[in-house]
Formats: sequence, C-alpha cells, structure tokens
Amino acid sequence: MTGKDAVVLVSGGLDSTTVLAIAKHQGYRVHALSFQYGQRHAVELEAAKRVVAAMGVERHVIARIDLRAFGGSALTDAIDVPKHDSAASLDSGIPVTYVPARNTVFLSFALAWAETLGASDLFIGVNALDYSGYPDCRPEYIAAFETLANLATKAGVEGQSRFKIHAPLMTLDKAGIVRRGLELGVDYSLTHSCYDPTPAGESCGACDSCLLRLKGFAEAGLADPIAYADRA
Repeated sequence: MTGKDAVVLVSGGLDSTTVLAIAKHQGYRVHALSFQYGQRHAVELEAAKRVVAAMGVERHVIARIDLRAFGGSALTDAIDVPKHDSAASLDSGIPVTYVPARNTVFLSFALAWAETLGASDLFIGVNALDYSGYPDCRPEYIAAFETLANLATKAGVEGQSRFKIHAPLMTLDKAGIVRRGLELGVDYSLTHSCYDPTPAGESCGACDSCLLRLKGFAEAGLADPIAYADRA
C-alpha cells in the first residue's frame, strides 16, 4: 500500500473504472480526471461521476476541451458510428471511432496535473487484446509517453520525480478485466461504454465498444448489468 498520489484517467467505462479500482486497491490517493472533449457519447461523464462517487474519490476534475474543432472521428464529427452483428465481425484496421491523438492529449493533461501535485504515477485503462485497434492503446505507445514525460517536465529533468504510466489492463482480455474488477468490488451497473447511445442514454449494443464489452461479460459467464436498447 503506497499512500502516494496518483492521477487516474476515468471515462466512466468498464476499463477505466477497473483501473480506478486497482489504483485504490494499491493504496494510491486518487485524483480522477475526465474529459468533456466534444464526444457524442458525453453521457459517459455522468457514469464517471457515479463511479468516482461510489469509490470515494475526493477530487474529480472534468477538463473541457473541444476536439470537434478538428473532427476526423465518428465520436467528434458528423460521421456514423459503425455497427456490427458481433465482436467477431469487427474490422481489423483502425476504425473511424479513433479520435486523433486522444490519449496523447489526455495523458498530457494528466501529466500536467500530476506535476502540480508532486505525483509521479499516472493510470490509464488501455488494453491491447480486446480493443478497437487504436494505435495509442499499445504498450510501445505507453512506453514512449513515459519517456516523454520524464524528458519534458521540470520534475523529470530536475530529478524530483520519475514518472510512471501504469496500464494494468494492457495484457488482459475483456473477460479478465471484468473478473478483476469484480474481485475488487466494482459495480459495473454504474458504468457506460457505448459510442452511440440512445437519447435516453441506453447503449446501442452494436458499436465496437458495446460488442467488446458484451463479449467480455459473456466470456466471464456473466450478464452485463447495464441496459441495451436492442435487448429490452
């Protein structure tokens, strides 16, 4: 149990919620960071608030930036979110739901906050097994950003901190993530993962994120506790 401060990126989804639980379990004093970045599924921020409150996190910052100014993604532009029949039918390439440089933007904000806190630990819920193929979810990306963090900050250059980017889900599939979260008491009914929710906030059940989430619960032998529009 560390007792140290850490900045944890929290979207309100399955992965980041599990990472938040892991950081808490390891004894970090968590500072949760979410983003309102112009995403069409901004309902995820309500989930992030629920998750953070349920886990007793004292400080939760929602940073506001607008990546709609650049577009280029189905999450921030007038581009349809792709739908599929099953996780097995997901495309192998980088999908249009990829938001250009999103994790670099998010980790840069997290790094800035960590430096002001005197913290050296940042947590992110990226995963390189059951994921949508985003280039900024790979282990080599995390290693490269960690190098950057220690080169580009006053704390790193002066030796005050050695920044560490924690990605504890990197080698887990979605079923493994679900199991780990349940071991730590995560209430997944509080979370939201859908890229294209209904106006009522129900998950579509057919986007990449929904299908990977459903695959994880199914392979873990469990029912997903959230509502899906086509599974009423």
